[in-house]
Amino acid sequence: MNYIHEENKVTLLRDGSVIAEVTFPAVDDHTVDINRTFIDESMRGKGIAGEIMEETARQLRDSNKKVILSCSYAMKWFEKHKEYQEILFHK
Repeated sequence: MNYIHEENKVTLLRDGSVIAEVTFPAVDDHTVDINRTFIDESMRGKGIAGEIMEETARQLRDSNKKVILSCSYAMKWFEKHKEYQEILFHK
């Protein structure tokens, strides 16, 4: 799949329409907040949410960002994917 990587979001388009998106606004220069995961109803149940979350986690790790999770899906995803625990922000 061809994901579009932007500074504060990862998007997946089909025929010019957003079918999946994860947004992560900056909290400061080194930290972002994954605050929203959107999957178009037509794409639910096909593993797209997991794929776009992994794509997002890789982008943030490669950018040396720490992550705060306020999106409930992101919280569940990171619980299951221990290989990305190092990017989670800990107080």
